[in-house]
Parts: sequence; structure tokens; C-alpha cells
Amino acid sequence: MKIAKKPILLFLLLLLLILGKFFFQEKSSYLPDFPSQQITQAYAGRKSNVQVESRGIVVKLLRDDLKGAKHQKFLVKVTNDLTILIAHNIDLAPRINSLKEGEEISFYGEYEWTSKGGTVHWTHHDPGRRHPDGWIKHKNKVYQ
Repeated sequence: MKIAKKPILLFLLLLLLILGKFFFQEKSSYLPDFPSQQITQAYAGRKSNVQVESRGIVVKLLRDDLKGAKHQKFLVKVTNDLTILIAHNIDLAPRINSLKEGEEISFYGEYEWTSKGGTVHWTHHDPGRRHPDGWIKHKNKVYQ
């Protein structure tokens, strides 16, 4: 029994190309499967003071805001169409020194609507116990 080698080789080559595309895909263009529905609904409805949990890809590191309460700031792409600002209070929570553009983070905090996509803050514990504790998770470490 003779097996046709060309169709098998073509199939294997095609399979390798498809697998290679997913394996070598740039992280910055990849968004994890995670419901960002809370944020997209809050943005569409122009709502603020909404507790949200989501994750996304860091697309830009910004300068720390050192006026008043200090905040580490960076932009996170949460869907293909929506990028938000994270304002992480580094007076109350540790700064994420190892954070780099293109990396994935998870977060829980309070969403505030802006025309540019919105801001998530309260990503830290509340020493006064009047507000839900927030957090940021980066490389399996929780910053709170």
C-alpha cells in the first residue's frame, strides 16, 4: 500500500504554520479571554464609582504622579477597542517596579468614566475600612 507523501507533507506544513502563528504571536496584540464586560458597560453608560475586576495588557508606562497622594500610572488595553488608565496609589500599596509594556496584569478597583476610556483607582487596601480593598496582580504577585 502506497501512501501519498505530498498531501501529508502539505498538511504538516500547514499545521506548523498555524501553530507557529499562535506560538510566536506578539503579546501586545493578544488580549486574554476574560470578561471586561463591567468596564465596557460602564464606559458605554458613562458610569463612575463602579467596582470592576478585569485584566489586560500594559501598553504604556507613564510617569508617577507625585503631587498629593503618589500614584504609579500606566495604560492597559482591556479589549481591542478600549484602553484605560490605572492609577495605583503607591503611598498605600507597593509600587510594581518590574512592570513592563506588553505584560499582562489583573486588577480589581474602582472605575471612573472619562472620554479617553476611563480610570481605575482604589487598587490598594483601604486602611479606613470604608471602601472595598482593591489589588493588582502581576506575575503571580498581588500588590495591595
